[in-house]
Amino acid sequence: MPVDALDARILRLLLEQPRTSVREYARILGVARGTLQARLDRMEREGVTTTAGPRVSPAALGHPVLAFVRVEVTQGHLDEVGQALAAVPEIIEAYSITGGGDLFTRVVAKDNGHLEDVIQRLIQLPGVVRTRTEIALRERVAPRVLPLVEAVGRAAPSGPRAAR
Repeated sequence: MPVDALDARILRLLLEQPRTSVREYARILGVARGTLQARLDRMEREGVTTTAGPRVSPAALGHPVLAFVRVEVTQGHLDEVGQALAAVPEIIEAYSITGGGDLFTRVVAKDNGHLEDVIQRLIQLPGVVRTRTEIALRERVAPRVLPLVEAVGRAAPSGPRAAR
């Protein structure tokens, strides 16, 4: 779905001021509340935005260690291993990938010993051949999409959207 300049401005406001009301967004953007709501509904329907709750910090929950674990899987067992990973609460993301390994996971732990326990649990899953772990030392760029929204907004056509 193409994003136009107004969509990009809306997305920027959503990211910069997530607790603001739709009425206030419309006022800031200088558009009718109905226009803004229709844009928000369309972007959610088309998967540009998703309904989100609060961001929860694993570190604040007592899991300050972050590691990235690549998991090599026996051929034909990717779905089975993926489902098993979903049962491990310390795995907060998992993706099937190309390159070295078959799955890339983001794992949190209480300490290095706990991380080792989680990795041992992964190694014992049927279909897991081996793992490779890299521990994050410090976050250098927090999860973000605002720079991408701004770049898309600069490249997007301005003016009324084309008829659908």
